[in-house]
Amino acid sequence: MSDFRPTPQTNTSIPQQSAAMQLKNQEQYTEIDLVQLFFELKKHFVAILLAAIIGGGIAGAYSRFVIIPQFRSTSMMYIVSKETTLTSLADLQIGSQLTNDYKTIITSRPVLQNVVDELDLPYGYRTLQKKVSIGNPSNTRIITITAEDPDPQMAKQITDAVARTSSDFIGDIMEMVPPKMIESGEVPTSKSSPSNSRNCMIGAMIGALLVCAWVTLQMLLNDTITTSDDVQNYLGLSVLASVPTREKTTEEEKNEKKFGKRRKKS
Repeated sequence: MSDFRPTPQTNTSIPQQSAAMQLKNQEQYTEIDLVQLFFELKKHFVAILLAAIIGGGIAGAYSRFVIIPQFRSTSMMYIVSKETTLTSLADLQIGSQLTNDYKTIITSRPVLQNVVDELDLPYGYRTLQKKVSIGNPSNTRIITITAEDPDPQMAKQITDAVARTSSDFIGDIMEMVPPKMIESGEVPTSKSSPSNSRNCMIGAMIGALLVCAWVTLQMLLNDTITTSDDVQNYLGLSVLASVPTREKTTEEEKNEKKFGKRRKKS
């Protein structure tokens, strides 16, 4: 008789089941319990508030004492053409199209370099180009020239010089009636930037967010099992029973203190 031995059949369902259980536990482990996170943040409310106050104070002090305040002055010009008539719709459209050309010419190198030479500025036309901004209110042929400088008097002089120089330059180059000055710049009485209150709020928000991120990270990295739900989530085991903790009475605390003193003496 031939020795017949049945080949053992490997049960592949067990490792698959354990792998699925591990994957499930891993997914549960990476989930963030929002309720637990809320109570964790609530426990560190004092630290979050303190970080917000410190961050806001640092940002406010930096904005007030370190950042150089800037002042803005604005002048306005009106775009006209050689054949402009108020009754002609085509002339109005041409004037609106010329506005974009004028905005480019005003910030060109020849215009700004003339302003630098006229006012004897200690920097070049590229730096002046960053200080000057051109605007055009919608549905108008008005151009606004805004200059920004730490000196309010200089801000007015720059915007007036740019408007005057660009008007003459446009009249010579484009052989058209130059833009008319509507309003010259004024000496600003209040700074345009920085905003101390806004920087204070930003610093406070950054400080509070840093502490909240630290608390959240500590909660995610804490793998200590403290509740029955943690046993189910991390180990995949069900809790059969739990023993509640009993609070100590005053007499038991007194006895523990007495025994503790006797042991120290002995």
